[in-house]
Amino acid sequence: LLLTNPGSATDYQGRDLITKPAIYKVGIPTLSGTRAEISRTTVLTGPEKKLGINSDYTLYDQIVLDPELIKDVPKEQWFYTGMDCYIHDVESLEGTYINEFSRSYGEKSIDLCRQVFLDEHPDRDDKLMMASYFGGMSIAYSQVGACHALSYGLSFVLGVHHGIGCCIAFDKLEEFYPHGVVEFREMMDTHNIRLPQALTAGLSEEEIDRMVNVSLGLAPLWENCLGKDWQTIMTPDRARQLLLKM
Repeated sequence: LLLTNPGSATDYQGRDLITKPAIYKVGIPTLSGTRAEISRTTVLTGPEKKLGINSDYTLYDQIVLDPELIKDVPKEQWFYTGMDCYIHDVESLEGTYINEFSRSYGEKSIDLCRQVFLDEHPDRDDKLMMASYFGGMSIAYSQVGACHALSYGLSFVLGVHHGIGCCIAFDKLEEFYPHGVVEFREMMDTHNIRLPQALTAGLSEEEIDRMVNVSLGLAPLWENCLGKDWQTIMTPDRARQLLLKM
């Protein structure tokens, strides 16, 4: 993008600020679940917040989905990144932005996730790779929700990687996604995954405030989860209490 658009990456953090097409780009995922292969957002960790370049020009011109490339991914990384996909599906399907186009992709993706993480299908790498793609298509036309918003706060302040950060956050959100969290815990038990606990214990008030500010700064995610009046529901104090459980 910066080969064809002048300036620095910070000049383009936001929506549709890129004005010129990038050079031809080919994406070859070596992890499955993030949906990076189908995303119009490039996520950047800035000096103050985790932000992104969101543009039609960000999308790859071509992607190569080869399940052979993910067969040796370490188990924990495979699980955490795969759960990013599962959580995409839950947040999309249960959100206020849902529509039939998004729903059809999300339902297929979550069905594939269940085959991978509950049924342990022999073709699970193939299925996870397609689940990631379909889940990405689902949220491209809807939105993620509370889990991703809170996980960005964790990631920015503590440097927690995105997949495990989503898992830590989602595990504490049963009041928002009751069925999804129960099924997520079943998947953890199936694969003997144990999440880190009490990551936010001992943080300073300033650090917690930064987490809250980053998380609540993602208005579309909260609107998708809670509706247009989300700010009356997800107050800074409530966000703080959720983060303190993580």
